[in-house]
Amino acid sequence: MYFEESGKINTEKTLELAVKVAKEKNIKNIVVASGSGYTAKLLKDTKDINIVCVTLATGSKEPGKNKMSKEIHKELTDSGMKVLTTTHVLSGAERALSKKFGGISPVEIISHALKMFGQGTKVCVEISTMALDAGLIPYGESVVAIGGSSEGADTAVIITPNHANNILATKVNEIICKPL
Repeated sequence: MYFEESGKINTEKTLELAVKVAKEKNIKNIVVASGSGYTAKLLKDTKDINIVCVTLATGSKEPGKNKMSKEIHKELTDSGMKVLTTTHVLSGAERALSKKFGGISPVEIISHALKMFGQGTKVCVEISTMALDAGLIPYGESVVAIGGSSEGADTAVIITPNHANNILATKVNEIICKPL
């Protein structure tokens, strides 16, 4: 499915399609990007699927602060969801060097190349790699990854992620939905 516009307006349909496809294809893991917890909360009653919520890194918006409140974090984990907060694999320390000294790093080139398919597609690759590196999803299995362009979700893919140290072996197997 292709959405006419990007953003939060597509969140519920994106999640509906992602869960439907995961169940149809017997995919047992969904990785979802959720900064505030809004998107992840909509998945907390999903049964028989391991849901991994990947948040924004602490300090990514404001030094020392995380966008997701401790209350929402607890609500998600109490529902059985795994919540991962860590450095973003496609920016991290390399972004600090680019900001300070100018230029661009190889990892940022990967990020920008993925953005040619849409911001949400880049997010899906990034969060699935982060979840795999954290040991929250199994190696070598396809998962459904859900990302977005700003707030909410507008992109879902079936992906077989690889670890960050072998990210170029990642396979985006199928696009479930994304903005045009």
